[in-house]
Amino acid sequence: MRADLYDVAVVGAGPAGSAAALAARRAGARVLLLDRADFPRDKPCGDGIAAEALDVLHRLGVTGITDGYPPNNGLRLVGPGGTAVVHPLVRPAHTVPRRVFDARLVAAAVQNGAELRRHTVRAVCNDRDAVRLDDAYRARVVIGADGAGSVVRRALGHSPNPDGHLAIAIRGYAPARGAEQLIVTTRTRWPAYAWSFPIGDGTANVGYGEVLRGAPLSRTHLLDRLDELLPDRVPTALRAHHLPLSTRRPPPAWGRVLLAGDALSLINPFTGEGIFYAVLSGALAGAVAAAGPDGVAARYTGALRQRLGRHLRHSGVAAWLTRRAAVVDAAVRAASADRAVFDRMTALGLGDGTFDARTVVRIGMALGWTR
Repeated sequence: MRADLYDVAVVGAGPAGSAAALAARRAGARVLLLDRADFPRDKPCGDGIAAEALDVLHRLGVTGITDGYPPNNGLRLVGPGGTAVVHPLVRPAHTVPRRVFDARLVAAAVQNGAELRRHTVRAVCNDRDAVRLDDAYRARVVIGADGAGSVVRRALGHSPNPDGHLAIAIRGYAPARGAEQLIVTTRTRWPAYAWSFPIGDGTANVGYGEVLRGAPLSRTHLLDRLDELLPDRVPTALRAHHLPLSTRRPPPAWGRVLLAGDALSLINPFTGEGIFYAVLSGALAGAVAAAGPDGVAARYTGALRQRLGRHLRHSGVAAWLTRRAAVVDAAVRAASADRAVFDRMTALGLGDGTFDARTVVRIGMALGWTR
């Protein structure tokens, strides 16, 4: 007996997968949503939810996703040389533990008609009329939203990101110190930074991450660096995770299989932010997949390029430029002196912003390139 045929099957029910399921359901598709875990479940992450991510979810009809978690209105950024900039964010961000955020998003997908099943996908096979998942499920289009270790990505023949395009971070929870979001960068082992994002309940998500350079990093090393940059904190619920940076992305689609979120290496190389990219790419993938398998790879690739292409080019350039700690120090000085530069930098790091001439000139002046 052949398995039922779904219009869209989504592998992974995190933010990218749930957004894909929501978008496909809104277009009238029959959607299967698979995940290897039951929800709620923990997911190592900075837990930061930018306003741009909420915009995508609101367009999908999702409300109440940040209820109970007050907005963070300010950001303090400390440069590698110790210079700091503090400004209110143009649009507030939230810190919502992924155990809560992801469960709410999955619930929204199910309430809108997606069929959620617990299943660990191990094999993906293209047949003449469908894509098979472990001989258990069949779909006209499959969306791989199964994270940094994506099985769907491997099935398409794409290897994980190499060092230099892959970061590792550790996060935990500790008592909050103030109401601002805090990012502390460091010259030691740069690119690297520690963070503290208040949740609003007296605790904060704290962590440290750095780009891998060819040698494995121990848990002890990550915790020592966290303690050095954010001293006197004793975090609990510590978990480490990899972040595949968008500077080395695989092709977004092949045949009737699409990739979204971390599976597509959509992590901002400038900041490590991934939730906005996840829900946006998931929403695009779900909408395109619901329209049917004919030409779906080209349509999804085009939609991503139109929506994120210019931003990804700019964020890639920013990541390349900021491999020099002196450039980061100059950017912090420029942002401190010019609020417009700060706003432009945060839009680039948290959403889909781009550089402009004013920002480039201001940072250049701070570096001494122009007078």
